[in-house]
Amino acid sequence: MDKLEITKRDFKESLENLLKNDIEGMPFDKKISYVRGIVFNFEKENENYRDTSNKGKSWKDEEIEIILSDAPTKENCLKYAKIFKRGYGSIEQIYRWASTPINKMNKERKEDSFIMQIKKVAKDIGYRG
Repeated sequence: MDKLEITKRDFKESLENLLKNDIEGMPFDKKISYVRGIVFNFEKENENYRDTSNKGKSWKDEEIEIILSDAPTKENCLKYAKIFKRGYGSIEQIYRWASTPINKMNKERKEDSFIMQIKKVAKDIGYRG
């Protein structure tokens, strides 16, 4: 499908007109939450449109510490993916590995350098997953 280019003003007006519609009797606050969810999912699923130049590169301990110092929410996963120019899934993995007990991991995972780095940082900051 070809992309249509429109002015920011026309886009804003079109979006506002769309938002004025009722959605199956939803109250306003539920409608706004629903729209935010759509925008969130669009942004998450289309990360190829943003800068992910650090994807696949090694992590600094300080970056992992910043991530683990915040709540493991979907919104934070996306926020840190954008800040650190990474994929959404890598942030999700940091939270997941930090909270997975080492005895629940298979041998290969226990010896993975990235997981060991996450575990070290998590321990250093007293992370409770």
